[in-house]
Amino acid sequence: MHKVMPEQEKELTLSEEAKAAAAEDSVIEMPAPEPGQETSPKAGPETSPETGGQPPVSRAEFDQLKAERDQLLDRLARLQAEFENARKRAERDRLADREIATGNVVEQFLPVLDHFELALNSSGTAEQLRSGVELIVKQMHDALRQLHITAVPALGAEFDPHQHEALGSVERLDLPDQHVAEEIRRGYRLRERLLRPALVRVVSNPKQTNE
Repeated sequence: MHKVMPEQEKELTLSEEAKAAAAEDSVIEMPAPEPGQETSPKAGPETSPETGGQPPVSRAEFDQLKAERDQLLDRLARLQAEFENARKRAERDRLADREIATGNVVEQFLPVLDHFELALNSSGTAEQLRSGVELIVKQMHDALRQLHITAVPALGAEFDPHQHEALGSVERLDLPDQHVAEEIRRGYRLRERLLRPALVRVVSNPKQTNE
């Protein structure tokens, strides 16, 4: 049996230590990740970043989704067109109703205009002209009454700031205080809606004021 000499054992020990040191030097140390940084695992072969980690859809499913999207877009376009047509139709109807209402009002005053023109072309006396004008005024009131337009009560009525507009006051002892003494311009209302107030002068009775 071959015996190893002490010198050979020493050489073998030094050779093994050198190999171990060389192996340690060949190991590449990876830098440690900084705080807040995490390594993300690689996506598997069946996932895609675009699909959010879900497997991609098949061609048949893609075609079906595309067809449903096209149907929804077509339906939306049709609804928008129908809405626009309805809006235009409503606008035309509104204008037509306004024209009809305006025509009905003007039609009531055309006879009045005719009589004014006849009065201007008349060669009668002043008294005849006055009588003609009075008839025209009466015809005008009849036309307004058909449109539900009535005069605001003023002369002799108690002053009402909701219906009367005071132009001034008149001292009168024969009339009650805060009543209308004079009507300067007549007021009108359409049913319950005030079109314009009556322009009046209001009574100032010193006797009643002192009492």
